[in-house]
Amino acid sequence: MNIILLGPPGAGKGTQARKLVEERGMTQLSTGDMLRDAKESGTEMGKRVAGVMARGELVTDEIVIGLIEEKLEANPEGSFIFDGFPRTLAQADALEELLAKHGKSLDAVIEMRVDDEALVARITARSTCGDCGEVYNDQTKSWPADGKCANCGSTDQKRRADDNEDSLRTRLMAYYKQTSPLVGYYHCKGTLRPIDGMGSPDEVAGALAGELG
Repeated sequence: MNIILLGPPGAGKGTQARKLVEERGMTQLSTGDMLRDAKESGTEMGKRVAGVMARGELVTDEIVIGLIEEKLEANPEGSFIFDGFPRTLAQADALEELLAKHGKSLDAVIEMRVDDEALVARITARSTCGDCGEVYNDQTKSWPADGKCANCGSTDQKRRADDNEDSLRTRLMAYYKQTSPLVGYYHCKGTLRPIDGMGSPDEVAGALAGELG
């Protein structure tokens, strides 16, 4: 099974991807993680990524598709979660071509629907573990009182510099302009599966499981 998690920043895509990895053994392909891993890998593709990032340039679609292809080739029988990609219609077409090249297809595109104002409240209260990536929220799942991550025991609590209201609204506008057209794109292809992303992580996971079977 291969799926895309689609939704605005803060919708909970990363949280749900980690649950699917743990519960179903799927492989999460997060653009940010892949770029960081490639930069440190020492491979030819990794050297390209490192060079682009060192120059402060944007990573091209060609490079991201190349990184995804490496993952597909390394685990040809795997099930994949695309998290943060595609972001544009051109990327969606490129991903479809790549999957077809490797005899794969998308089984579902999960659109996590959330309210903008709730997103603002959620994001501005968010922090993560710097070691394992576990997500916390001051309102619903606060950082443990002993100062240690409940998942791995790290004391490295991090907050993104752009997890503030002004930055989030800028990111939301970019999402609606660039990425929201994918909703119509995948609806026409018959793979779109909208779910309510406003519940607790467990409630959203239940709705997601209902769509994936």
